[in-house]
Amino acid sequence: QVQLVESGGGLVQPGGSLRLSCAGSGSSFSIYVMGWYRQAPGKQRELVATITTDNKTNYRDSVKGRFTISRDNAKNTVYLQMNSLKPEDTAVYYCNRGGPIKWDWGQGTQVTVSS
Repeated sequence: QVQLVESGGGLVQPGGSLRLSCAGSGSSFSIYVMGWYRQAPGKQRELVATITTDNKTNYRDSVKGRFTISRDNAKNTVYLQMNSLKPEDTAVYYCNRGGPIKWDWGQGTQVTVSS
């Protein structure tokens, strides 16, 4: 089991940027596909981006070209660089494994995009 702690969220104006971090403890990330997820109010949690063990990435269509997922296995940390943010990106963002098997979810980090 891995304990996940997300950070880096905040309030940002449309067009702004944020960099989210997800630090894990208890086990190494390095052998797992990792993903960022988000949940907006009243909506189901959705997958935003994934990164494989050899750094291949995949994104949902709505964030392609704006978000970048990366990982630092030495620090057991996954990042999400978010640029050109839009109000519809407002959500609580979480990280977890990218496949069907999940660790316990962390508390997430709130991202609010508003003028």
